[in-house]
Amino acid sequence: MRVFVAGGTGVMGRRLVPQLVARGHQVTATTTSSGHLGLLEQLGADGVVMDGLDAVSVGEAVAAARPDVIVHQMTAISRAHAGKPDIKHMDRFFATTNRLRTEGTDHLLAAAEATGVSHVVAQGHASWNGIREGGWVKTEEDPLDPGPPSMRKGMAAMRHVQDVVVEAGGAVLRYGGFYGPGATDDVVELVRRRQFPLIGGGTGYSSWIHLDDAASATVLAVEQKATGVFNIVDDEPAPASEWLPYLAACTGAKRPVRIPTWLARLVAGDVAVTMMTEGRGFSNAKAKRELGWELRYSSWRQGFKEGLP
Repeated sequence: MRVFVAGGTGVMGRRLVPQLVARGHQVTATTTSSGHLGLLEQLGADGVVMDGLDAVSVGEAVAAARPDVIVHQMTAISRAHAGKPDIKHMDRFFATTNRLRTEGTDHLLAAAEATGVSHVVAQGHASWNGIREGGWVKTEEDPLDPGPPSMRKGMAAMRHVQDVVVEAGGAVLRYGGFYGPGATDDVVELVRRRQFPLIGGGTGYSSWIHLDDAASATVLAVEQKATGVFNIVDDEPAPASEWLPYLAACTGAKRPVRIPTWLARLVAGDVAVTMMTEGRGFSNAKAKRELGWELRYSSWRQGFKEGLP
């Protein structure tokens, strides 16, 4: 199968492309920098420079590749694109990524229609952003949370991806919080410096996923031409009071300090408070049942110990 991976040099793309190649697929992968074309070649893909926010650039790249399926993994959250992570001003930090999830998604779908590509698989998000009502673990039937004020645009962008890709007959894979090579470096650094505190009672739930498990689920969605929404998370959604101290222990750091919610809201902002005190995790039952997906790291407990760089 000819697979077009938009966003081939991100942390997810770098794990996905080799898995697709190993399964015998012919992969064309995009980058925004000609300096990364050599990396894509090393990963086994045909590399192409593409601007996901330019409809002409996207259309030409897709037309030249003639793919059977498009995989949308475009983001702009690396330090090179977005600078230092800023959890207090998330919509500002995610501004370009939000455009890639709205305008960029629309450009890819238009290119798919113009070139007769019948299937699109896109990246979604399912870590702590389940609707903040009812139980602590959500399924695909539950809506995503509208988000705290400083991340409303980002949440709306993710809902846009889900709405338009599913309407086009594609699949949206709502990945949990990524960890693995290149995905958690900033978090681990903050934890080691004791600058990633536990907020309040740490009652908010999150779901995690190792990059390699996320990639393997994506390969299955591509090969099976899956449709609809799937939560791609591990088996153990957990409150911050459990996963954060464990992450610290796995990285050789001291136990995180605990700060009250009112102080955290002033220092870290509403997203951090929401995530760590009210967040909802997700169930992976549908992905395991319908895709036949099996995880290498079924729990973050195993993954943090074995799968962090």
